[in-house]
Amino acid sequence: MSVSALLWRTIRMVVTVALMSACSASEYEYLSWRAHTYSAGPIYGKTPQCVGIPEDLRLCHGVGYPDMLLPNLLEHETMGEVKQQASSWVPLVHKRCHPGTQVFLCSLFAPVCLDHPIYPCRRLCEAVRDGCTPIMEAFGYPWPEMLTCDKFPEHDVCISMTPNATEAPAGLSPICPPCDNEMKTDTMLEHMCASEFAIKAKIKEVKRENMDRKVVLQKRKKMIKPGNLKKKDTKKLVLYLKNGADCPCQQLDNLTNQYLIMGRKVDKQFLLTGIHKWDKSNNEFKQAMKILKSYQCPEFTNVFK
Repeated sequence: MSVSALLWRTIRMVVTVALMSACSASEYEYLSWRAHTYSAGPIYGKTPQCVGIPEDLRLCHGVGYPDMLLPNLLEHETMGEVKQQASSWVPLVHKRCHPGTQVFLCSLFAPVCLDHPIYPCRRLCEAVRDGCTPIMEAFGYPWPEMLTCDKFPEHDVCISMTPNATEAPAGLSPICPPCDNEMKTDTMLEHMCASEFAIKAKIKEVKRENMDRKVVLQKRKKMIKPGNLKKKDTKKLVLYLKNGADCPCQQLDNLTNQYLIMGRKVDKQFLLTGIHKWDKSNNEFKQAMKILKSYQCPEFTNVFK
C-alpha cells in the first residue's frame, strides 16, 4: 500500500474511532484532538466546500483521497488559483528531497474534507524544509514565508511523520539537482522553467569556490532563451553550481561537449540551474527543444517569496 493510501486510511480511522493505536501502523499519524482550540462558526472567510481533486491538479491528484476543501489552508479561494500555485511545487516533489514532501504540501493545497482543518505538524514541516531547502537553494529559491514552520501546530491534531518515514527514499540520487536526469524531457522543461535564460555553449573550466562550483564558459555561445541576460554578461559568463562543490555532475567532467546551459541571476551571481548535453540524436532532447517555445511554465515568482 502506498504512503498516500495509508494516509487516507489513517484519516478515516481518526475520524471514526480517534484511536492513536489505529494510526501507528501508518507512516503518518494524527496527534490528539483538541476541539476547544477552534472557535465557533466558519473557519474560513468563505464557507468551505468539498470538491473533487481534479486530474490537472498534478501536485495532489492521486495523493490518496478523492476530495478536498476549497478554500484551502493557504486561503486560495478558487480552483484556478490552487492549480496555478500548486504547479510550482511539482518539480520539487519530483526531486524526492524528502519522502513527506507531497503529503505536507497537499495537506495545505488540497486539505482533506473534514469538519475542522487539520494542518501538518511543525516537525513534518521542519523535516521537509530541511530536506528540500538545499534543492531549492540550488535553483536560487529560498524556503517561502508562507510555509514558515513556526505557524504549524506542535501538539494539536496534525499530520505527523513517524520515525520510519523520515528515512531517505530508496534510489535517491546524490547528483547535483541541476545535473540530474540529464536526458529526460520533463526534467529539461522543469529546469528551463526554473531558469531565466538558456544558451548553447562549451565549458572552458570548472573550479571549486568555497561550497560552490564555478563554471566558466567559452566565448562562443548561442542564445536559446535570452531572458534578462545582457550582451555584456555573455562575453565572460561565469555560473555557479550552488552548494555543488562535492556532489557528482558528470556534465562538468567532460569539457569537450556542447551543452544546453540554463541559469538565473540571484543577487550578483549567475546560478547554473540546468545543464544537458546538446544531443539532437536523443529523442528526449529533441522533444524538449521542440515544445520549449510553447510550453507554459508555472509562475514560480508568485510562490517562492
